Amino acid sequence: MMKFVRRILIGRPLHNQEMSHEKLPKWKALAIFSSDALSSVAYGPEEVMIMLTLPGIIAYGYLAPISLAILALLAIVTFSYVQVAKVNPGGGGSYSVAIHNLGEMPALVAAAALFADYTLTVAVSVCAGTAALASAFPALAAHQVGIDLAVLFCILMLVNLRGVKEASTAFVYPTYAFIFGIIALIFTGIYQALTGQQPIIPPESLAKQFDWTMLVLLLRAFANGCSSMTGVEALSNGVPMFRSPEVRNVTITTYWMSGILGFMLMGISFLIMHFHILQIEGVTTLSQIVEMTFGRGWGYYYIQITTMIVLYLAANTSFNGLPSLLSLLAKDGYMPRYLGIRGERLSFSNGIVLLSAIAGLLIFIYDGSTEHLISLYAIGVFLSFTIAQTGMVVHWRRERTPGWIMNATINTIGAIVTGIVVLIIGITKFSHGAWAVIVFIPFMIFIFKKIRSHYIDMSEQLHLPMEDFDPAIATTFKVGRNMVIVPVATPTNIVAQTLTYAKSISKDIVALHIATDEVDAQKVAKKWHDWNPGVELVTVYSPYRLVIQPLLDYIIQLERQKEPEDYITILIPEFQTKKWWHRLLHNQTGWVLRTLLILKENVIVTSVPFHLKK
Repeated sequence: MMKFVRRILIGRPLHNQEMSHEKLPKWKALAIFSSDALSSVAYGPEEVMIMLTLPGIIAYGYLAPISLAILALLAIVTFSYVQVAKVNPGGGGSYSVAIHNLGEMPALVAAAALFADYTLTVAVSVCAGTAALASAFPALAAHQVGIDLAVLFCILMLVNLRGVKEASTAFVYPTYAFIFGIIALIFTGIYQALTGQQPIIPPESLAKQFDWTMLVLLLRAFANGCSSMTGVEALSNGVPMFRSPEVRNVTITTYWMSGILGFMLMGISFLIMHFHILQIEGVTTLSQIVEMTFGRGWGYYYIQITTMIVLYLAANTSFNGLPSLLSLLAKDGYMPRYLGIRGERLSFSNGIVLLSAIAGLLIFIYDGSTEHLISLYAIGVFLSFTIAQTGMVVHWRRERTPGWIMNATINTIGAIVTGIVVLIIGITKFSHGAWAVIVFIPFMIFIFKKIRSHYIDMSEQLHLPMEDFDPAIATTFKVGRNMVIVPVATPTNIVAQTLTYAKSISKDIVALHIATDEVDAQKVAKKWHDWNPGVELVTVYSPYRLVIQPLLDYIIQLERQKEPEDYITILIPEFQTKKWWHRLLHNQTGWVLRTLLILKENVIVTSVPFHLKK
């Protein structure tokens, strides 16, 4: 039954040879990898506007300069990440650049920063999508967290577990529907502004004031607006997922994405200024713009619904980026090895589940608040931007390929600008949540290094000396005794089966009975004598009715007596019930005993199952 449900939800297993069919063409990759960046127009300009329209502040006129600054930064970052993709065709983005050019610590900082950014991307995107839905249907506002978690686990996680090809097929058309809707909105809004009776830019939208307080607000507004660039790095992280020629296709797709994003950011910012949008509780800025442009007709609901969908799908950028990054970290020994293994559908399914779990926890902790989550946002991705650009400068200086001076200059500018942005975000948003990411990054680096240390220690202990691989010398093993203990409650079929197996692996067998009552002990001893299986029955009396501890004490005593080359094998007779709920009617002594014994050195623990037929 479980296998049938799994096939319905996840699909049939894919053969390794089908990996080539999971590669993406440019038009699908644009939707899959760019949905995060493109969807940011639904909240990025809004976050800038909110900071510029606080009570008592006259700063609306700074919206255009801040938008232009963000556009310039987008151009720098875009060109820089095209170079990253060319230099690192194996994917990995900032982490790969850093590990090859800057060393371990900068690479781990980049990895931790991307880990934070990708998980926050999922949380913010899902919450923003539900906010767009609640703007159109206010009755759903009270159920936002429940809707967030349902979308995360029942749609995004499951679709991505089905594989890249399935995800691209499901998500590509809503993304293009959103792009078409936003472009239509911008052109319609610009046409109305140019042909309408109202001024193109109302005087209220040009008002400015400036002092030190205003400088802080402008920096915070810029920091908030930089959230529109999260996801730009996802294309360079996913180079191996593109069809051949991979690097050329990534380059073209990156420029497409950047051009569309830049146009939409400037268009939405213009319409915010034209309509002089102010914050309304429970209504997004984009919702207000659409209503003022199209009215509350079908056009309004079309854009709100496609915005909601693409905001949900923006999380898919992380589902493609983070599992791939985790697989590289796992191969380098900084994350659990199972994160580097592809699942049945050729996706990194363990990474997908891990990402979903952490994002769900963030949504629950922050009660689905986009505003609170965005306070944590962007610092991680810009820190990884800075590390990537610095690594590229080192790469160009070392390789000195034709045109390296120009490339190194561009990356130097990128490193300086994105580094300044990291400082701005860190300082202006520190008390609003950025401190959590700043603390999280060193914590993750500590985790990375502890995992790496464990794998190194394990490798040293498991390593066979090279002299053992000399074919001219036969490997010899010192063979000791194998003392087998079979815990027995009373003679039964399962005990008989276990003793049969015990005799096949050793001649030194003891049946151990823990007696809590002397009368019952005598009955078991008589039964055993009459049955006469040819195995000694040892009875240990437990006046305090304990079962596990007397057995452990007996094993400890046996350990003290054995030679170093001897082994102790515990065979636990366990019956398997026909129906799952039958397990609830029996104690779990066997499971507890197995769990406690497995930690002891030179003690082998084996369950011998006996399947009940009814």
